[in-house]
Amino acid sequence: YVASFSNNNVIPNHYFDAIHHEIKYLAIEDSFLELSGFRKISALSDTSNTLIQFFRKFDDYYPKLNLRASEVELTKFIIQKIDEVVDKYGEIKDNASPDLVEIRRNINLVRGKINQSFGAALSSYNSMGYLDDIRETIVDNRRVLAVLAMYRRKVKGTILGSSKTGSIAYIEPEATLRYSRELSNLEYEEREEITRILKQLTNAIRPYIQLLKDYQDFLSDIDVVAAKAKYAYKINGLLPKITTEKKLYFREAFHPILYLNNKQKNAPTYPQTIELTQENRIIVISGPNAGGKSITLKTIGLLQLMLQSGILIPVHERSETFLFDRIFIDIGDNQSIENHLSTYSYRLKNMN
Repeated sequence: YVASFSNNNVIPNHYFDAIHHEIKYLAIEDSFLELSGFRKISALSDTSNTLIQFFRKFDDYYPKLNLRASEVELTKFIIQKIDEVVDKYGEIKDNASPDLVEIRRNINLVRGKINQSFGAALSSYNSMGYLDDIRETIVDNRRVLAVLAMYRRKVKGTILGSSKTGSIAYIEPEATLRYSRELSNLEYEEREEITRILKQLTNAIRPYIQLLKDYQDFLSDIDVVAAKAKYAYKINGLLPKITTEKKLYFREAFHPILYLNNKQKNAPTYPQTIELTQENRIIVISGPNAGGKSITLKTIGLLQLMLQSGILIPVHERSETFLFDRIFIDIGDNQSIENHLSTYSYRLKNMN
């Protein structure tokens, strides 16, 4: 993965939104997902398919990643089913069903009649001098006339509110009321039809719950690998030779945190070189305070732990090590005057 940062075969984006809640709801019979859930599922499926095809194509470059990708099924069915219903803006398409096409066509017709009748009322009452300077406004998502309070009884319609001072009454003209009620009924029918469509789409996706889990696990694994690779790239990490022989040889090893901190400050970082073998398993390090004894121990321990966690380490390419069965770590200073324990004696006691 680190090589992809510098070659021409850049690994595609693997970002995804988690779908834990969507998977949970899919497992509930007769439940249905909202539009936002389908958008996330479609994006997750598309990203997974793109990566699976990419690793399959560049198996020579990424054999291990392709091996992981081959464990996941490649299918366009989920994306196709969602695309039939949801547009690129995340809204239900007009042609998602024949009924929805008819309902939305009628909604547009009624809205046109509302605007036409409202415009006629606006011109009429404005010419009579009944309206305020603002002429119209919106109340509860409905266009209303801004009628001067003294003329509110002369304007036929329904009062939906008034200004804070009470000088203006907000009236929906009588001519538009009938169309507004018709519009409300159509909007209700639209919501009901959309719910039916979403239920139908949910039922089509429901059999693929396990595949969606596999997609999410696959992308999570790629995300972990990508995070390790990006960190390795920052610290110039590489994979040393791994041997079965009990030998540790870290040549020009850097403590990664110290290296990055000094790099930000444009300060030099001096590497460590250390070797342990079956015959030479113990090294005694002595020196003055702030001489680098602790950082040497931390560098060796941290790099070995990073390596066994699958993270490349900042050492020379001729370095080598083996895999430890156990790594003992003692962190903290619990010296105790009462129990006559110094820092050193505490650590000795703690390692027994």
